[in-house]
Amino acid sequence: MASYKTIAKESEGFYKEKGSKFLAFAVPVSAEDEIKAFIAQKRKEHHQAVHVCSAFRLGADHKLYRASDDGEPSNSAGPPILGQIQANELTNILIAVVRYYGGTNLGVGGLISAYRTAAKDAIENAQIIEKEEMESFEFSCSYAQMPSVMTFLKKERIEILHTEMGLDCQFKLNLMKEKSQHIMLELSKL
Repeated sequence: MASYKTIAKESEGFYKEKGSKFLAFAVPVSAEDEIKAFIAQKRKEHHQAVHVCSAFRLGADHKLYRASDDGEPSNSAGPPILGQIQANELTNILIAVVRYYGGTNLGVGGLISAYRTAAKDAIENAQIIEKEEMESFEFSCSYAQMPSVMTFLKKERIEILHTEMGLDCQFKLNLMKEKSQHIMLELSKL
């Protein structure tokens, strides 16, 4: 079964070291444009912060991931945040850590520890859930086929993302990845 672990909703973490404050925000995401928008929002909300460092991982296969030090010394912020995501086997998650400088340099070791601890706190404060991997599909049918298609979709508890009625009926569906080929085959038979 294609399932993965993520978080149910946004959570926060906090760490303070030598006057510097590290505010961590963990959020469930499904696309890179959501990630960019969330980081931009945190930059705007915390415009006096020195850095907004982050890491994310997308997909049940865990293959798409990135980490950003946002001006901190190389590998002192993003990779420790990503390390916490990996250690907890999470995906479809972004963790952004906002740093307010406290006047004392922490050194690379101190930064690594601070960013890792803030990210860990955000994960510990989150509700970790397991989800099925989903795919979206589009198909169309005639108005005459519509009643049998709707009966099938209801019976199979398939999520309809979008419907458009024009010369024919067009649907965008959200299907569990492991059942998607079977469902599309059954719909083609209707």
